[in-house]
Amino acid sequence: MKVALVNPAWSYDGSIYFGCRHEHLPLELGYSKALLEAAGHAVLMLDGQLMRAGNGALAAQVADFRPDMTVVTTAPTYLFWRCAPPELRVPAEFLAALAGRGGRTVAVGPHGSATPRPTLEKLGVDAVVRGECEETLVALAQTSDWDRVDGVARLVDGDLVTRGPTMASPFVDHAPLSWPREWLENHPHHHHRFDEGPFVGFGAEVEASRGCPYECAFCAKIDYRDKYRRRKLEHVLAEIDGLIDQGVGYLYFIDEIFLPQKALLEALVERPVVFGVQTRIDLWKPDLLELLGEAGCVSIEAGLESLTEEGRAMLAKRCRMDTPELAALLVKARAHVPFVQANLIGTPTDSTEIVAHWREHLISRGVWANDPVPLYPYPSSPSYRDLWGMPDDRAWERAHEHYLAAFDRFSDIQDERPRPLPELENACCGVRA
Repeated sequence: MKVALVNPAWSYDGSIYFGCRHEHLPLELGYSKALLEAAGHAVLMLDGQLMRAGNGALAAQVADFRPDMTVVTTAPTYLFWRCAPPELRVPAEFLAALAGRGGRTVAVGPHGSATPRPTLEKLGVDAVVRGECEETLVALAQTSDWDRVDGVARLVDGDLVTRGPTMASPFVDHAPLSWPREWLENHPHHHHRFDEGPFVGFGAEVEASRGCPYECAFCAKIDYRDKYRRRKLEHVLAEIDGLIDQGVGYLYFIDEIFLPQKALLEALVERPVVFGVQTRIDLWKPDLLELLGEAGCVSIEAGLESLTEEGRAMLAKRCRMDTPELAALLVKARAHVPFVQANLIGTPTDSTEIVAHWREHLISRGVWANDPVPLYPYPSSPSYRDLWGMPDDRAWERAHEHYLAAFDRFSDIQDERPRPLPELENACCGVRA
């Protein structure tokens, strides 16, 4: 079978999207390509930002390839499945440009995982994958009878038909990925890097682990990237060595939670590359923070979320440290790593005075603490389900309306007031019954 894998050309005008708007390697498509090719299928993999191509140009390349199946993502790479743009405008634009020239169509991402019917209706695709997608795409390529494939949802005579649970990839055996040289040349961005440099080489994303052992209220991972798995170290290092050989000088580990892994850090000490991570500071001991710096870490995004014990309990952080202890560890990390950020979410327990005090305390000691971000209740998060129960067909609209109504000011990481979801989607997405 011929399969096209497409990460469309993303745009975010009017979106609440909290993630980075630069280019990133589409790891989910890279894994899928490797598994599909190993099974004997021919694969065309495209990425709008890394190829600097619009959705019309991407659709034309797919049409020229004449695939039997075209796969499009609904979030800009695995790194951002937990904070995807709520609107389906961009994948819908790509599919409209494709205009039926790509064979059977499949959407992968957080939207179809949590809310399959509206995703199928809005995009008009033949199927959505529920959960992590790489092995399921191989199963779809192996058969014409998609009703027999687990983890897939389809509309049959207007009825939603699903089979099996949302899917989780075994992940641990994923082989080392390789990327086109041109893609890396078009990836100068060093994700979440704010130190003074020097900024040497291309940027790239890698994944050493997937999932998280915690179940924080705000984290949208119930339907994907949930259970913690650690990839085989030899595969991670082989992938990193290949990237270094291609001119990469900075890596960003997309792991939901970069847990202390001494063998990986010791191996990175010997390699000419620097990197960034997202983690929880309360899981690190001082000696491992020192090793983290020696290994080349130049950026830590630490999930503090709340500046009070009550706030962290409300968010189900399961954190045993108090705020002064957490602050001391962040400052200790800053002694070894040139940029350390304490991520903050707006919570009712954190008064303006508390936030101002601890932000000033941390910033004056070299640790950046953001203006608290309003909490968006993504449908795959516990916070959504605490508010409204299991996601239904209006889950994204409900979460979006709640967010816009609840906050009259937004975070310092958002440049404009987000627009209502129907306004973002009406011009491009299919009319729902």
